[in-house]
Amino acid sequence: MAKLRKDEIVTIHVLKEKGESNRAVARRLGVSEGAVRYHLRRKKANAVDGRGKMCLIEKAGLTAAVEHWWRTQEAVLPKDRPPNVCELWTHLVDEYSFDGSYKSVRKYVRKTFPAPKLRPFRRVETPPGAQMQSDWLETTIDIGEDEPQKVYGFVMTLSHSRKTAVVWSRSMKQLAWHHVHNEALKRLGGVAAVNRIDNLKTGVSRGAGPWGEINESYRAYARTMGFHVDPHEPRQPQQKGKAERQVSVVKNLDLRRTFQSLADLQRYTDERIERADQHRLCPVTGKSVADSWAAERELLRPLPATLPEPFDLIKKCEVYKDCTIRFEGRTYSVPFEYVRKTVEVRGCSGTVQIVDRRTGTVLKEYPRGTERLLLIDQDCYEGDGTDEVKRPRPFGKMARRIQQLAAQPVQLRSIDLYAELAEVAR
Repeated sequence: MAKLRKDEIVTIHVLKEKGESNRAVARRLGVSEGAVRYHLRRKKANAVDGRGKMCLIEKAGLTAAVEHWWRTQEAVLPKDRPPNVCELWTHLVDEYSFDGSYKSVRKYVRKTFPAPKLRPFRRVETPPGAQMQSDWLETTIDIGEDEPQKVYGFVMTLSHSRKTAVVWSRSMKQLAWHHVHNEALKRLGGVAAVNRIDNLKTGVSRGAGPWGEINESYRAYARTMGFHVDPHEPRQPQQKGKAERQVSVVKNLDLRRTFQSLADLQRYTDERIERADQHRLCPVTGKSVADSWAAERELLRPLPATLPEPFDLIKKCEVYKDCTIRFEGRTYSVPFEYVRKTVEVRGCSGTVQIVDRRTGTVLKEYPRGTERLLLIDQDCYEGDGTDEVKRPRPFGKMARRIQQLAAQPVQLRSIDLYAELAEVAR
């Protein structure tokens, strides 16, 4: 309720002096009875109305300085952009040693200058298959351990049908971020063209909103899955309101019960969501979410035959002349036809994947973080040449013999093989 004006407060006192009841006065002015009692108590206590007090800026004699700064800013800024009050406060502190708070400056500005125009929001309903929205929720749940655990729920919603997938995780790190995407997209049955996300670091490495820089690992994941990343503007959660709405719905599930494990929690959530989709209506189609999703699923991009393994590090590496690349202090071999080209290297939870940047095909896979610093697969040097790259020279006699010797266990190696090596060396 808005504050009463001074003339309305005077009216309260006049009507009371004429003998009207508090309820009658409240009805006349369209306020609550409590508001009438409040102002009557203030008069009885001889309270002073603080709304007429002089502001700190007025006491400091800075009204002219504020007026000049404000008009100057209005002249240089776009018409639909008001001056920044925080910048004004900083200007007063730096230039005039103003000792008041930011709040006092904001209060003065609101009293002195007209409020900026309201900007209404445009309501947009996306067509089927066009957009999905993603968000995290955090809660504490008893999952069968000594004490309740903090877990994170990843919520992904198709904007058209409102079909929602919820995937629980113990972490929000990069590997978990990719893993929950895989699981959510499997539950949605395909990939929409655009994914609207929050400005968290696993999605946006620098900046925010449309001008932010997409996390390199997440960009590679999105390219593999075939969707465009669309972060919403900072401090504008309503721009992914469908996911925000489903976060509150998930929190209202009966999560206070005890679950046997995280997998048990996941089964329970999947069942509850699937059951609710049979009855919940999609406002766009007027049908149930389940029926609307069945129609939208036909327009989603099919999932890859093999979902990309979650990775937390990505690097573009040039393939050297010896058909190797360097990654995390180790050397890995690459199929020879990629020599002098650039490949994409992904650091997964237990493996290193070398990927064709154009097609997303995994060319080679090696164990990650081994004691060995040099990992060479001779199959990378086999095969037919291409129009641009010749086939590497095959093994000579000595090299073939060495390979045969290395392939056999020491206890099974024949003495004749060593003799043959000596003969070849002559």
